Amino acid sequence: MSRGRGGLLEGAVTFTAGLALWLFAGDVEVPWVTLTKVGVVMMCVGAAQAVAGAWRRAHRGA
Repeated sequence: MSRGRGGLLEGAVTFTAGLALWLFAGDVEVPWVTLTKVGVVMMCVGAAQAVAGAWRRAHRGA
């Protein structure tokens, strides 16, 4: 698997996990962290990974 495809896939999985936390973990109480905020951060990181992977895939021949 190429770096671009791997980054795209990893970003999509990270974004999906963050979305699940943001949507469904609002009622879960953890003393040191808010899971909905962790979900938002994971969505941002996943989107950045996916964009970087897509960019690498598009520019691999250049």
